[in-house]
Amino acid sequence: MTARQAKGAAAEDAAARLLEARGLRVVGRNFRVRGGEIDLVCRDGATTVFVEVRLRSRSDFGGAAASITAAKQARVILAARHWLVRHGETPCRFDAVLSDGQTFEWIRDAFRPAD
Repeated sequence: MTARQAKGAAAEDAAARLLEARGLRVVGRNFRVRGGEIDLVCRDGATTVFVEVRLRSRSDFGGAAASITAAKQARVILAARHWLVRHGETPCRFDAVLSDGQTFEWIRDAFRPAD
């Protein structure tokens, strides 16, 4: 594992702890399909929550939030569709946990599918 991958994994672990402390239950991590990936899959009551975790220590290009581009959203949504087919259709939402390496911000309903 590279230093960058280790930092990313640590951010995902911290994000999972944050969400669990707020009442969500982590049910999956790093779910990958061809063309997409989801960092964390959680349950919030009857809702499946797909979480993108973004770590950006510098804000030169807009920081963590700006890095969740339309293309990135499309890849997460693609993977989420696969998850729902495999694990059962439920209401769902797409959240983000953003970090600068020191602080974490949870954004509920950060983005939505176009359809």
